[in-house]
Amino acid sequence: MGKVVAIVGRPNVGKSTLFNRLVGNRKAIVDDSSGVTRDRHYGVCEWLDREFNVIDTGGFVPDSKDVFEKAIREQVHIAMEEADAIFFVVDVATDVTSLDEEFAKVLRRTSKPVFLVVNKTDNSTRLQESTVFYSLGYETLYPISAMTGSGTGELLDDLIKELGPDDKDEESLDLPRIAVVGRPNVGKSSYVNALLGEVRNIVTNIAGTTRDTIHSHYKAYDKEMLLVDTAGVRKKAKVHENIEFYSVMRSIKAIENSDVVVLMIDATLGLETQDMNLFSLAHKNGKGVVVLVNKWDLMEKDTHSTKDYTEKIKAKLAPFVDVPILFISSLTKQRIHKSIEIILQVFENLKRNVTTSELNDYLLAVIAHTTPPANKGKFIKIKYITQLKTQKVSFVFFCNLPQYIRDAYKRFLENKIREKYNFTGVPITIFFRKK
Repeated sequence: MGKVVAIVGRPNVGKSTLFNRLVGNRKAIVDDSSGVTRDRHYGVCEWLDREFNVIDTGGFVPDSKDVFEKAIREQVHIAMEEADAIFFVVDVATDVTSLDEEFAKVLRRTSKPVFLVVNKTDNSTRLQESTVFYSLGYETLYPISAMTGSGTGELLDDLIKELGPDDKDEESLDLPRIAVVGRPNVGKSSYVNALLGEVRNIVTNIAGTTRDTIHSHYKAYDKEMLLVDTAGVRKKAKVHENIEFYSVMRSIKAIENSDVVVLMIDATLGLETQDMNLFSLAHKNGKGVVVLVNKWDLMEKDTHSTKDYTEKIKAKLAPFVDVPILFISSLTKQRIHKSIEIILQVFENLKRNVTTSELNDYLLAVIAHTTPPANKGKFIKIKYITQLKTQKVSFVFFCNLPQYIRDAYKRFLENKIREKYNFTGVPITIFFRKK
């Protein structure tokens, strides 16, 4: 199962800057004012040939006098429960604050590894000043500058040692692993129950009823797989914002450990930001993807409803539009067995391997007919293609000048591969290497 690292700390200590540094892009908005990060951001960090997921828990806007009770404690407790490790970020420029001390008290109760990250340590003077944070009770400090990246290497080295090897689901290594993900209350548990023919998961109309990630063995009509329900979580005194946070962390772990991700959306709400985040995560991890539009029985329909709705979804998913989209109803069981056929077909597509000779016979002829456009007066010659033996569907094109290949031509080659071979629902990664 994929490892998860949560970044926590009081507002404006640089959590989002560290998150952007780790995932390699400016996905989280960064500003000098506190409380900018309202939504949860998550991404994948690669270090020493390992990948793990990073959660930016964000700051909060202290609208209440009881700031710690209503904001900090909820965030830290969720991180302690769901993450495999925690980055506790403090700001060397502001010294130790009362909020830092409160965070430290709560974090000391967890058995999860906690790394005290002293941010904005970007010169020798601040390096000396960082020692004041030993007062929080941690044996090791990690002075870093999230802005420049200094010090993050040692932090990540120690993190990898602490995380250990990735977990494996030994019971189901030979079965397709299907993760059902989506926002709370879209019908994930109802869908799994309808397939299993029993009330395996508790279902209510309250968002976040399912507490744990639930694994169910599906075997019917000569089809067999492991279904993982990743519904959101609801606890007493938990606000809706934190239900989303639970759902995200559970879904990340399920996506990491799956073969095919079933993204379920509510037909009455459409494809929203949270759905796009989950879709992007599945795409980046190279998982097969199927989109199920649930509660279709509640929609007013005409002869063009399905087509119009499909076009709207694909417009948001672009450029990865070769994704099966099925309209179902978990309540009436409309098309739920059809969904199993599509899911298993995507699983077969994910495992498809095209021989090198067949690839070269087909693609070299395509390339000869439509050669790569010259770039800066340089003419590109592609000489050889092969599919990599990796968990993700990946192809490598060997050529004389890989640095001059344009993205448009890369998309052209991907489309040609999809025209010839059935990779529906599967992300394709294309690399160019020097011959």
